Amino acid sequence: MYRYDEFDETLVRERAKQFRGQVERRLKGELREEHFKPLRLQNGVYLQLHAYMLRVAIPYGQLNAKKMRQLAYVADKFDKGYAHFTTRQNVQYNWIKLAEMPDVLDVLADVEMHAIQTSGNCIRNVTSDHLAGANLDEIEDPRPWCEIIRQWSTFHPEFSSLPRKFKIAVTAGETDRAAVRVHDIGLHMKKNAEGRIGFEFIVGGGLGRTPYIGLTTREWIAKEDLLSYLEANMRVYNRHGRRDNKYKARIKILVNELGLAEYSRQVEEEFAAQNTWEKVVLPQEEVERITAYFAPPKFQTLPVVSSAFEAFKAGGREQARWAKNNLRPHRAPGYISVHIALKPQGVAPGDATSDQMRAMADIGEQYGLDDIRVAHEQDVVYPHVKLDDVPAVYAALKAAGLHASNAGMGSDIIACPGLDYCNLSNARSISVANEIQAVFADPEFEDEVGTLHVNVSGCINACGHHHVGHIGILGVDKKGEEFYQVLFGGRADEKATIATIQGPGLKHEEVAPAIRRVIGKYLELRREPTEKFIDTMGRLGQAPFKEALYASA
Repeated sequence: MYRYDEFDETLVRERAKQFRGQVERRLKGELREEHFKPLRLQNGVYLQLHAYMLRVAIPYGQLNAKKMRQLAYVADKFDKGYAHFTTRQNVQYNWIKLAEMPDVLDVLADVEMHAIQTSGNCIRNVTSDHLAGANLDEIEDPRPWCEIIRQWSTFHPEFSSLPRKFKIAVTAGETDRAAVRVHDIGLHMKKNAEGRIGFEFIVGGGLGRTPYIGLTTREWIAKEDLLSYLEANMRVYNRHGRRDNKYKARIKILVNELGLAEYSRQVEEEFAAQNTWEKVVLPQEEVERITAYFAPPKFQTLPVVSSAFEAFKAGGREQARWAKNNLRPHRAPGYISVHIALKPQGVAPGDATSDQMRAMADIGEQYGLDDIRVAHEQDVVYPHVKLDDVPAVYAALKAAGLHASNAGMGSDIIACPGLDYCNLSNARSISVANEIQAVFADPEFEDEVGTLHVNVSGCINACGHHHVGHIGILGVDKKGEEFYQVLFGGRADEKATIATIQGPGLKHEEVAPAIRRVIGKYLELRREPTEKFIDTMGRLGQAPFKEALYASA
């Protein structure tokens, strides 16, 4: 993983020191909240329903044991003993006192971590595939380019006060695990006709109040032109993006209003007009320096089949199920990627206790080549584990209560904190997610249903990504009462699709029974057990599922 140099170290330390002074002035009453707000947001500090929340950046989802242990320390020392893993590969704390925020930033800086640009109208944390460097279908590791973009965008003087927040994601596999088509800019590494690796450039995706799937403005852009082309896009957005209406300020609105052809014309004109001295051209030696930090581990030469692993799978239904649902193929023979689903029954999705975080650190250090990733599903991944070590990894995860065998299944629900924490929310998310989880409490039933993505948001801001769930749940407020709209047919992968709202909202207690009826209709209509929910719906349309949804409502 990337190691901070002296410039990174100085930058992070100076920002923490600066924020300490700002907090002191706020606590003394020398700064009013309206003046302090933009300063705290630049440091990832939100004011929520009950307390301040801190969002910590995990660039491209990359952690190691040392960093994970420090996150656990923050949870114990400054919070209530747990942390929340988010859909944007960040970590959030919900109960830190404002007076202690500067101390937390200093503690994070000790392990090359920070909260810079995790909020505010700037380029946010760059995200990527949580299996980068391990998956089978990857043409190149995208993480060096995520790091290059991080360095380019951090405190960029031209783009530090954009019309609205801005999110970039990079992937390099045939299967998109980074949701690049629902980001402001998505970069999909691909080869051109000559076999050179560059980027498909996708612009204008996003969820929230007005969801859009991103559009391809360039089928291919060369690596050496990437940063210059990014600057051309950012300049067009910075020039024309709405600043008078925050609900229409995202680049997706600009692309939609201008039209793809006109937007692309302006970008190409801006790109062509750049003087030689304006071009952001990284020296090849710098590209190589950064890339070297992401060199593949020295994998051992191992047999494809592991007798220890085969015996583990044969050791009982619980182990076999976990192996089937939570393990992912690895490009190196004798290795596997392990998916830790932070979604046990009845727990807030994405939450982990400090003890569990320390356990994940210990296991990753001992068995995972000290490589730990945060996944978009609010889960954690060990990308590199020997098949021979799977039994020991499972035993250690089970001892820590981290052995839920539901990765990618109906109970592996993505959910925002909702009205339990967020002052923007209209309805509770966690309790609804827990009640839907209970629908899948029987492992045999959940396995019969198979792959299913259920996403829950407590408001239109869509932090739970309800627009791209196979089944999406959106909390709304109707005259002070919580209701939940149900959406069908969303996807966040390479076939990204925005889900469709089905009709009137349901009461809290009606949601889980309605989802159970929809699942029953799917089991009735699918062609064969291997046909996934989203594929059955795609084949038949949404009408029979809508009928089931409202059958007894």
